[in-house]
Amino acid sequence: MVGGSVPVFDEIILSTALMNQVISFHSVSGTLVCQAGCILEELSQYVEARGFVMPLDLGAKGSCHIGGNVATNAGGLRFLRYGSLHGTVLGLEVVLADGTVLNCLSTLRKDNTGYDLKQLFIGSEGTLGVITAVSIQCPPKPQAVNVAFLGCPGFAEVLQTFSTCKGLLGEILSAYEFMDAECMWLVRHHLHLTSPVQESPFYVLIETSGSRAEHDAEKLNDFLEQALRSGLVTDGTVATDQMKLKALWALRERISEALSRDGYVYKYDLSLPTDTLYDLVTDLRARLGSQAKRVVGYGHLGDGNLHLNVTSEDFSRSLLDALEPYVYEWTAGQRGSVSAEHGLGFKKKDALHYSKPPAALRLMQQLKALLDPKGILNPYKTLPAQA
Repeated sequence: MVGGSVPVFDEIILSTALMNQVISFHSVSGTLVCQAGCILEELSQYVEARGFVMPLDLGAKGSCHIGGNVATNAGGLRFLRYGSLHGTVLGLEVVLADGTVLNCLSTLRKDNTGYDLKQLFIGSEGTLGVITAVSIQCPPKPQAVNVAFLGCPGFAEVLQTFSTCKGLLGEILSAYEFMDAECMWLVRHHLHLTSPVQESPFYVLIETSGSRAEHDAEKLNDFLEQALRSGLVTDGTVATDQMKLKALWALRERISEALSRDGYVYKYDLSLPTDTLYDLVTDLRARLGSQAKRVVGYGHLGDGNLHLNVTSEDFSRSLLDALEPYVYEWTAGQRGSVSAEHGLGFKKKDALHYSKPPAALRLMQQLKALLDPKGILNPYKTLPAQA
């Protein structure tokens, strides 16, 4: 999406695919230590067989490596429940630019000695060091999982449903995703998926994860009754069996795939205040008019993360000029972030100043110069050439 792992000029590609071994797993604490080349889905299967889950889940889990997940501080679908990798990663082994092996592969949850160096490398996109091993805290596997897919009459109701959701579902709420009607059209038209609810301007996917099925079902039913009675939701369905759960999640997870079949896609991954999160989509539709084939918005509402996508038949320089820097300026005006979870890579490194002040950019450049003075680690990425 941002070209963070794509060679552009004279880079040498380093693969960790053969570093795919689980080093240890502690069955009481749920602490997993593994090499960086382990595939996320395989790690998920490994810990689930032992009664735990990985604290992150991504649409690309079948191919992405845990080392890359950490290097990009991947967010994903469980962020609302378990937080970011800055909180769940306990330790790292990293090879620095000069060949030094920095072994901070701690399994301790509490260690307040000196600077927390691992945080430098989480989200650094491989520009400060090469992550070779990871220690990560895995939460217990939920015994009961429910998914509700709901139709909402407007974005104001999407927000109010989220507030009601947090109040009534509390500790069992594990995901709150939204998508607009354009997204539903895309997955139905291009992927031939079926909507389980009547047509609505917006759709919400809610996941609960808990330890008692009866308790969770009662809380979810209470929430749904209130949401329907108050008009926040116009239609809905609930799934508990695995096949239906996957079918409902597919409507949300496969939007990106459907977009790729709609034409050339301009992608933006933004963090915005939740109350103004969809205003940018509405604003762009008016601004772009017939220049764009489609302007859609979906994402992790519980995290304030908007996936803004614009499609056209082919790449258009005039359309790109209408989008950038307008999208970044609009986001900065809301004190948002130009990259919520996908990093900056090659494509968005020059937009960093929309989200970080000059002093922060200078400090980042200084850290890069200190740890990688020759600029050999993922060059041309993440940081602008001039701070």
